[in-house]
Amino acid sequence: MPQSRKLFDRPGETDLVAVDRALAEFRAARPVLLRQGEELALALSAELAEADLTARLDSLSGGKARLVLSAARLRRLGAKGRADTGILAMPTIDLARVETLALKLDARVDAPVGPANMLDNAALELARLSLVLPAVILVPVKAAQVAGEPLIEVSIDAVNGYRAAQVAHLAIVGRAPVPLEGAPETEFVVFRGGEGLRDQVAIIVGKPDLTSAVPVRLHSACLTGDLFGSLKCDCGDQLRETVQWMAQNDGGILLYLDQEGRGNGISNKMRAYKLQSQGWDTYDADEVLGFDLDQRHFDFAAAMLKQLGVSRVTALTNNPLKIGAIKAAGLEVAATQRVLGRPNVHNVRYLASKRDRAGHFIDMDALMARAAPKD
Repeated sequence: MPQSRKLFDRPGETDLVAVDRALAEFRAARPVLLRQGEELALALSAELAEADLTARLDSLSGGKARLVLSAARLRRLGAKGRADTGILAMPTIDLARVETLALKLDARVDAPVGPANMLDNAALELARLSLVLPAVILVPVKAAQVAGEPLIEVSIDAVNGYRAAQVAHLAIVGRAPVPLEGAPETEFVVFRGGEGLRDQVAIIVGKPDLTSAVPVRLHSACLTGDLFGSLKCDCGDQLRETVQWMAQNDGGILLYLDQEGRGNGISNKMRAYKLQSQGWDTYDADEVLGFDLDQRHFDFAAAMLKQLGVSRVTALTNNPLKIGAIKAAGLEVAATQRVLGRPNVHNVRYLASKRDRAGHFIDMDALMARAAPKD
C-alpha cells in the first residue's frame, strides 16, 4: 500500500522547511544534526559556541571533533594559496583555541590542515546561510548517541540545494503604491523567498515599457549608507539617484535585496568596518573574517524580474558580477549604464578597492570631477 501523506506535509517543501528550522537553531547557538546517508555530525557555530554546550559536545566526540574553516580564513592563518575549505583536528574542543583560529587577527594555523568532506562543506554553507562567521565546530556522532535529543536534523543535500529551492518558491506577497520624493508614481512589490528567511522588494518607478529594455538596478541593502547616509560607501547616493533618474526617464525597476555587507550580514559588516578603521582594505577585512570577495547570489533577483514580466534590461550597475548573473539567469542585457556616487575622504579608498580588486567599472577621474566644488 502507498504510504499516506502526513496531515501537514506540503509537497515539494519538506527540505526547504527543514533548512529553515536548521537555520533558526544554528543562529540560536544550538547544534544542528547534519546527515549524509548513514553518516551523522553535529554542527555548531564557532562564533556562538558556549562552554557548557561545547563540553557536552566534547563528551560525544571521542576526540574526533574538528573545526571547519573557509579557504579565505585559512589563507589569513598562513595556509598560502588555499582555495578550498579545510579542517583542523580538535582532540579536545578548546573554546580559547576555537576563538583564536576563527577570530583573532594574529592567529596562525597550529596543526595540519586536512581536506574537507561533504559534511564539512555543508556545515560551512549552513553558517553562510545563517549570516554568522564561516567557522563551524563539527562532531561526528552515531545515531544512538543522539537518540531522543531535541535536535533538528537536515540532510546535506537539503542544505546545498536551499538557495535554488528558495528561488523556486519565490512569490509576490504584497504590493502597493508608495509615492517617493522626486518619484511620486512608484509601486513597492514584496517577494517572499530568495535569500534565507527574508523578504525582497521590487520598486517600480513610473511606467517602464516591459516590451523594451527596462532600466534595472540590483541594489543590495546597506543600512549604514541607505538609511543613515554613511560616508564610508556610495550606496545611499546610488539608491536615491537611481530612483530619481528612473522617475525622470520613463521609469525603471530597482530591486532592493537583503544582502547587507556583500551578503555577509550586518554583524559581519560591522566587524569588517572595525578592521577598516584599523587600516585594512575592505576586501582584506572580509578575508580576515573568512569571506571571499563577494558572497552574494543574484539568481533570485532575475526570478523577481521575470515574475514582473521583464525579459530585457538596461543594467544600471558598475559591478560586472551583477551583469553576468542577469545573463546567466536567461535575461538579455541590452545595455549597461554606470551609477555614480559621490567620493569623499572616507570612501575614496573603498571605491578604488572595488575598481582594482573586484573589477567594478568606476572612473575615479569622473567621480572626483563630480565632487569638485562648482564655481
